[in-house]
Amino acid sequence: MKRLVVAITGASGALYGVRLLEALQSLEDVETHLMISDAGVLSMHHELDLKRKDVEALADVVHNARDVGACIASGSFQSEGMVIAPCSMKTLASVAHGLSDNLISRAADVMLKERRRCVLMVRETPFNLAHLRNMTAVTEMGGIIFPPLPALYHRPESIVDMVDHTVARVLDLFQITHALAPRWSGLKTTQS
Repeated sequence: MKRLVVAITGASGALYGVRLLEALQSLEDVETHLMISDAGVLSMHHELDLKRKDVEALADVVHNARDVGACIASGSFQSEGMVIAPCSMKTLASVAHGLSDNLISRAADVMLKERRRCVLMVRETPFNLAHLRNMTAVTEMGGIIFPPLPALYHRPESIVDMVDHTVARVLDLFQITHALAPRWSGLKTTQS
């Protein structure tokens, strides 16, 4: 059984975290551990008309983001890694500076210190210098900065298609099998 820690923070793009949880929920061999920040709850409500309980129902285990004593706060807790989807600039800064001021940043700190995958789907634009330096710091620590930039080569027909393609790429980072999006098969050439 693979375990994946998922956090949803207050940046725009709550749909990324929700679609990730939905994709993982359908897999019998992956156990999800979820945290949602208070600002994340506000974003989910504003963007998706979802309540905390609606999203928590998609996870196998739910942790309070203030509970720094939870099992996922320890390196002895075995997992494949963590995805913060979306990741606010506040959370990015907390992870970059090792603040461990809540369970989300503590769990990310654990992933980095244990050399496990830690994927931050940072959501802000444009970036200022502090954002860029924080992203560099997390990258230098072994984290993966993964802004959810939409790809268009697969010709998405909806926002959900674009989100699913991004979520599929995140699942690939953890070698989790999925059928969320088509694989690239090369350019189609035309005869002249």
